[in-house]
Amino acid sequence: MPREIDLKELQWIAVTPDNWEEQLSRIEKQEGELVFLAMTIPDYEVMAYNMQEIKRYIVELKDVVVYYRKVTTSEETE
Repeated sequence: MPREIDLKELQWIAVTPDNWEEQLSRIEKQEGELVFLAMTIPDYEVMAYNMQEIKRYIVELKDVVVYYRKVTTSEETE
């Protein structure tokens, strides 16, 4: 089996018109630079769907690997 996926933790910050200035100063102080990536709610839902598809694919791929491992191991022992 392949090595497990090693995902790193990331931090999401919700910037709104109400907290814009506070978040701006916090990010500039913490990181020195500021970059914004924006996403609409429908696009966020698409991203969540895509992540579920990746998870489904990995699970199905794992099942295939386990099946072939059982088949090849059974033949070797006979």
